[in-house]
Amino acid sequence: MIVVTGATGQLGQLVVEGLVNEVPVEQIAVVVRDPAKAARFGELGVEVRVADYNDPATLADAFKEGEKVLLISGSEVGQRVPQHKAVIDAAKNANVALLGYTSVLGGPAADFELAREHQITERYLIDSGLPYVLLRNGWYHENYTAALGQAVANGGVLTSSAEGARIASATRADFAAAAVAVLTTEGHENREYELSGDHAWTYEEYAAEVSRQLGEEIGVNRVPGEAHREILVGAGVPDPFAAILVGVEDAVSRGLLAVQTGDLAKLIGRPTTPIAHAITEGLQAARA
Repeated sequence: MIVVTGATGQLGQLVVEGLVNEVPVEQIAVVVRDPAKAARFGELGVEVRVADYNDPATLADAFKEGEKVLLISGSEVGQRVPQHKAVIDAAKNANVALLGYTSVLGGPAADFELAREHQITERYLIDSGLPYVLLRNGWYHENYTAALGQAVANGGVLTSSAEGARIASATRADFAAAAVAVLTTEGHENREYELSGDHAWTYEEYAAEVSRQLGEEIGVNRVPGEAHREILVGAGVPDPFAAILVGVEDAVSRGLLAVQTGDLAKLIGRPTTPIAHAITEGLQAARA
């Protein structure tokens, strides 16, 4: 049995959809907090198990011996360490065959704040003695293209405090396909995969492609980190999270999200999706 936690999230849904295309549905289970959100998976024949990262008692029966489990990292920054530890403890108690974890590109070398909880989780998982696989995901194209409508509405300007470095992003679907590959094939125990796109781009190149597809000029507004933080807060982003986002921009400036190992393309058996494709989808969504 292959078990996916956090299966109703944006990444989790794509992983489950990929698994349904690769293995019989009776070999797939999902662990979700709200079973109503997983109803469509249940209708396909996927087993739906109910548990909550925040309630370790509910995880006691979430896994069974010999299963492969994918722990998709929680979305609640600042609360993820105890959440992840609860899942790892439950998986260890169940004696699962493999626990995969969606971590961050660079692992221990990622020195920005958003990576800290991932690093603590990685160490806890390794120290648990469970067979593990670390899927160190880079940045999603969608982190940028999801806000295209807002950028166009704001006078056609993309704001950044990163200093001209490159970003080796890929689509969320690419990263989901890598997880599916690891869960449905053998030989991944106790390995770390650094996952990133085949092509690294700059904000200027990104803006140029948006301009080409949109048919109007889109520029890049480079601002200092503190000014960027104030802009984000002014747009409604909570200050602590705004600080984290600016920290990511600093990591971009230092090349930490430009790392290219080829691991992602190797796992999925094809080139990663170009940023231009994601821009097309982002603009279509903005127009809808």
